[in-house]
Amino acid sequence: MDMLWSGWGDPAKAAPLPETVTGLLRDLLGVKPRTAGTIALDDISVPETRLDPAAHKALSAALGGEEHVRTDAETRLRHTRGKSTPDLLRIRDGEVDDIPAAVLLPADHEEVVAVLRVCAEHGLPVVPFGGGTSVVGGLTPARRDSFVALDLRRMDRMLALDPVSRTVTLQPGLRAPQAEALLAEQGFTLGHFPQSYEWATIGGFAATRSSGQASAGYGRFDEMVLGLTLATPEGTIDTGRAPRSAAGPDLRQLFLGSEGAFGIITSVTMRIRPVPETRVYEGWRFASFEEGTAALRRLAQDGPRPTVLRLSDETETLIGLAQPDAIGGALPQDAGCMAIAGYEGTDEDTAYRRERAAAVLRECGGTPLGEEPGQRWAHGRYSAPYLRDSLLDAGAFAETLETATFWSRVPDLYAAVHDALANTLTEAGTPPLVMCHISHVYENGASLYFTVVSAQGEDPVKHWERAKHAANEAILAAGGTISHHHGVGTDHRDWYVREAGPLGIEALRAVKERLDPDGLLNPGVLLPLD
Repeated sequence: MDMLWSGWGDPAKAAPLPETVTGLLRDLLGVKPRTAGTIALDDISVPETRLDPAAHKALSAALGGEEHVRTDAETRLRHTRGKSTPDLLRIRDGEVDDIPAAVLLPADHEEVVAVLRVCAEHGLPVVPFGGGTSVVGGLTPARRDSFVALDLRRMDRMLALDPVSRTVTLQPGLRAPQAEALLAEQGFTLGHFPQSYEWATIGGFAATRSSGQASAGYGRFDEMVLGLTLATPEGTIDTGRAPRSAAGPDLRQLFLGSEGAFGIITSVTMRIRPVPETRVYEGWRFASFEEGTAALRRLAQDGPRPTVLRLSDETETLIGLAQPDAIGGALPQDAGCMAIAGYEGTDEDTAYRRERAAAVLRECGGTPLGEEPGQRWAHGRYSAPYLRDSLLDAGAFAETLETATFWSRVPDLYAAVHDALANTLTEAGTPPLVMCHISHVYENGASLYFTVVSAQGEDPVKHWERAKHAANEAILAAGGTISHHHGVGTDHRDWYVREAGPLGIEALRAVKERLDPDGLLNPGVLLPLD
């Protein structure tokens, strides 16, 4: 099944907003219904492919047949940009100026290498495409005259499983649910469950340094990776001969997060864990975000650390985003801040950690709310992108951004980003609702995930560009990283350049020039063009 072309995920899961929510949007934010609906797919004016006939013939030969070189309008449109709110607003209005000339479907590593060779010969830029879930411009190359999308969906197999070492090697086009199903048959799990879980792929997780909602227990995706294979225009690189090594710099870390700019990831070897005997999630209430943050820091630093640990601020708790499937329900008068703690593992270990963590949370001022809020969160954990689509349909603007910093800087970073978003959008005439939660915790710091809802105004894309610019400036000024798990893409590129520094960027450019001398791999993503 393909993802909804004008929104997120499975069209069958899209649902209109409850009247309580539309009323709140109208009364609180001045949201007005859209005067124009989404253009029909068949009504979009898609330009003819500009793929050179000689290149088309060579690519067909490299891929074993013309059926694996798609140039029809619908396939190309479905590979246009990603799933950020500006991406969706533009495509809903029929803007497809950055549509690929063709969509290529390789079956294995050798075909990827062959495709890259052909693209180098014909000067064709290549954009790798997994689940298409990028929200930071990761699928929007700077060179748009004629590029191809390399869709890895046919590379969807488990290549090897080592139950003794507890490792698995997967192809990059395998979607997360299918990967979990294959592993579950053998009694294992990756434990990687980001909000994009239903559609994102193994290769995409690696290319963007993804982080799942259970990262407190299972770790980030880049921490799971033990090895990978990279296809480049200059040849193949294999990394990962052992779980850890002192044999020079770790090339795995160079290619993780490279977003297709250095090469195409064609296989990933990861550590796996047994399927947990028990999964239990529970809710906790704290009087303030400050109090809840201190409690999460205690658990992250001193333990016992839950598998899932997150905290919504007062606004997000009041609105109900701490439990997305409860949006539109009765609003509590004194909501405070909702925390979710989840435990996965053996029955004995889960009970032990849960009991000890509860003592810490109570000591830090937390009030237990039982399993019902936790189970509601677990049930709706992948529903927020669908809610975003419903908000757009209702005439609202909704978007997210995230960052991370050390614990000592969390309060200042939270305030700086919140104020930057609120002030910029208010000045634009669309005063927003700004919500935040701590989404991932570490011994030394945490990630902050912001959600913004406002009226769309006359030009919502421009309004958001100004607000995002202000937020990015605030992030760097407050000592945060420009991205914790969404990646760099084109949206964060200029701030990433400042974060990495001139010499760091020069070093990365040298790597790209060696592996991709013609600059054909995802040009303008991660690194600016010369």
